[in-house]
Amino acid sequence: MEMEGRKTPLYDRHTAAGGKIVPFAGWLLPVQYSGVIAEHRAVRSACGLFDVSHMGELVLRGADALVNVNNLMTNDFSGMADGQARYSPMCYEDGGVVDDLIVYRCSDTAYLIVVNAANRDKDAGWIRAHLTGDCAMEDISDQVAQLALQGPEAESILRTLTGDIPEKNYTAVLRGTVDGRPCLVSRTGYTGEDGFELYCAPGDAPALWDALIAAGAVPCGLGARDTLRLEAAMPLYGHELSPEINPYEAGLGIFVKLDKDGFIGKAALEQARPVRRRRVGLKMTGRGIAREECPVYDGERQIGVVTSGTHCPWLGCAVAMALVDADYKEPGTALQVDVRGRRVEAEVVKTPFYKRNG
Repeated sequence: MEMEGRKTPLYDRHTAAGGKIVPFAGWLLPVQYSGVIAEHRAVRSACGLFDVSHMGELVLRGADALVNVNNLMTNDFSGMADGQARYSPMCYEDGGVVDDLIVYRCSDTAYLIVVNAANRDKDAGWIRAHLTGDCAMEDISDQVAQLALQGPEAESILRTLTGDIPEKNYTAVLRGTVDGRPCLVSRTGYTGEDGFELYCAPGDAPALWDALIAAGAVPCGLGARDTLRLEAAMPLYGHELSPEINPYEAGLGIFVKLDKDGFIGKAALEQARPVRRRRVGLKMTGRGIAREECPVYDGERQIGVVTSGTHCPWLGCAVAMALVDADYKEPGTALQVDVRGRRVEAEVVKTPFYKRNG
């Protein structure tokens, strides 16, 4: 029986290279090629290449584009230069999270918003329903493919194909070329490593993929993308963020700017502190791997729940992120996680679990 889902422009490359295809957020994507552990280690030690063409891209245009971005997002996007990018949650009126996303300033009247694949239609509807003044939104997702080149050798590999290298994290060359093909080249990623995200026309994606593989990048799937982001303690929507989890609870207060003019969710977030629960990192000190929805205990009292967990291929230990009562957030706190009916010892630790040098 054939799997149902949309295919990215790189689908044929994935199947030809032996990628194991799985359905994800309505798309058919490779979960792995050579194996999650090998791909994870390739990104930490050299360079991996991911197909992230399933992500959504929305553009706000008009004289009031900045006003609308600042009203929709909790972060402040004033004072940005063209090519700068900023991360932000986007909240409901009650402070719950619609999505977390990255916003690029393309000009003083145009902003590119990159949203999670599973939230594309929801986000587009939410944004469109809350636009004011001279501003229109266009969903250009189907006109864009996206490749993520990640790892300590990402820059040296990319330099073999282009001179359009953004110098600083969260900046982009808006109108670059890679291997002779027009690209937006962004110094961003979701792995905890240095790296780049390349936005190009769908028709250019296969040749660009081939060129990057030929230059030394290792093809990687969704499995390694998830273990890498978890090792770097980066939140995933639907796990560490949701309509029921606000940015402060998720540990993202630095991206909430209460000193800017009104924005959607501001009134609720002004009343949200001190939080009663908080995202924390857990290192499993007993034998066992905590997974999503495993209950977290202090003795006989349940004080939280695991939001994501895995065995980290690079660190060589099992870790998890959990949402726990705020009284238990301090590093060094001993807790227990119920793993399939068995209590496994764990300790609250500082995040990120992994941090690259430099």
